[in-house]
Amino acid sequence: MPDEKEISVPPGALDDPERREMLRAWVAHEGLHCTLNIGQWGDREATGWGVLLSDVARHVANALHESTGADVNDILEHIKDVFNDELDEPAPPSSGGFVQIQ
Repeated sequence: MPDEKEISVPPGALDDPERREMLRAWVAHEGLHCTLNIGQWGDREATGWGVLLSDVARHVANALHESTGADVNDILEHIKDVFNDELDEPAPPSSGGFVQIQ
C-alpha cells in the first residue's frame, strides 16, 4: 500500500510499457535519502544522469514559475548556482553507500 506522503506516478508514464523509475528521493531525519536506478544508460551513464538532473531542474523551474509567477530563467539560474555550490562544498557531506540489487 502506498504511503500517503508518496507522490503519484506521472500520468504520461503510466501508459508506457518501457517506463522505469530512475530516482526516488525523500527528506527524512534532516537529510536526503534516495534510491537510484543505476545502469540504465550503459557507457553513457554519466551523460544520462546529467540530462535527467537538468530536466528535473527545468521541471522545478516551470512549476515554481506557475505557482509563484517568478521568472523561469531567474529560477533556473538560482538552481544552477546552488547546485554548483553544493557540488563544490556539500552541506552536509554525503554519507551512505551504493547497494546493487540484482
